[in-house]
Amino acid sequence: MTDERFVHRNFAWLGPEHSDYERSRVVVLPVPYDSTASGWVGSREGPGAIIEASGNMELYDIGIGCEPYLVGIHTMPEVAAQSGSPEAMAQRIEEIVSELVDDGKFVVTLGGEHTVAVGAARAYVRRTQGLSVLAFDANADMRDAYLDSAYNHACTLRRISEVAPIVEVGLRSAEREEHEYIRENGLRFYSPREFRAMGPEAMAEQLSAAVYVTFDLDAFDSSVVSALGTPEPGGLHWDEVSDLLETVARRRRIVGFDVTELAPSLGPRANAQLAAKLVYRLIGLAVRE
Repeated sequence: MTDERFVHRNFAWLGPEHSDYERSRVVVLPVPYDSTASGWVGSREGPGAIIEASGNMELYDIGIGCEPYLVGIHTMPEVAAQSGSPEAMAQRIEEIVSELVDDGKFVVTLGGEHTVAVGAARAYVRRTQGLSVLAFDANADMRDAYLDSAYNHACTLRRISEVAPIVEVGLRSAEREEHEYIRENGLRFYSPREFRAMGPEAMAEQLSAAVYVTFDLDAFDSSVVSALGTPEPGGLHWDEVSDLLETVARRRRIVGFDVTELAPSLGPRANAQLAAKLVYRLIGLAVRE
């Protein structure tokens, strides 16, 4: 029995006609993993909180004028943690995302910590010629290793940069060595102030025709999203993030994305609502018909 008397706790709480795997264009992959967290912990609860909050969304997104759910959004079971190592967890995520992409699905990976992006991005890189990555993040995440691991959350963008070019928006925290590495290698990492001076059109120009988006929620100003393990002041705001994503979707092709680092116990419930809305809007921008 799956009629209107029952609640379906999938993303957006959709009924079977819009969430069945075979009929869905989009697959949401929850990854409740935060084993390398070095700030305040709790991002493993993020995927569940985002899915819970998504039940309160209006399914017509007035901001972009469409109903993204009509393409079908299937929610997978949570990915089990790989206790062997963070590298093994990244490999597990890559394998799952690869299988879904090969099955014709647009994959939305929900973290957990930002490390989950490594496996998801690699799966897309191996299947999309000339892919570039648009990263939203407050931190450089460019350490080669941290706390004895090359797959710590502080190394996420370093690992991704080894397989695809990155454009980062929101940078306002880095170790000296990371900052020097970025400057010496001419990497395109921009603070919110630099982004505002350039504008979304100039940012989109730096991306290739196919784009994977990785979104660490600490890219937002901490007054906008505070439920984070590593919040930073001076960040981005909703409208400018939405404007950039709309510009990129109009001028480029978004092939997949992840949203990570919500730690719901560390902030108000409204933060999970914002994250759910961000996921829904990105789905609409990327795959709306």
